[in-house]
Amino acid sequence: MAQAKSCSPTCQSFKCGKNAAIFRRDSVWCRDGEEPCSVAKCTYSMCFKRRLLPGAICGETVRRKTAEHDLDDDFYRDTKPSASVKLKGKALRKLGDQDYY
Repeated sequence: MAQAKSCSPTCQSFKCGKNAAIFRRDSVWCRDGEEPCSVAKCTYSMCFKRRLLPGAICGETVRRKTAEHDLDDDFYRDTKPSASVKLKGKALRKLGDQDYY
């Protein structure tokens, strides 16, 4: 899984939405266009596992890019050090006209 691979009509999970794909000798043909089946060009190509990406790339061969985030650092980081909390409505009436940090 080092490189993304393109989907082919011979895959077990591939399905033609119009049921127009037929097997002829060593390739798969489309009955609508009477030409070899092209997954990238066809609008009816589907995957049973729902892994077909745009450009006919198989989603099972693509690795996800993940990044680790430190949640404590994001939570405690203060964007404005002198920012006060503005209260409105019922909370302002209960607590009075004070700034809370």
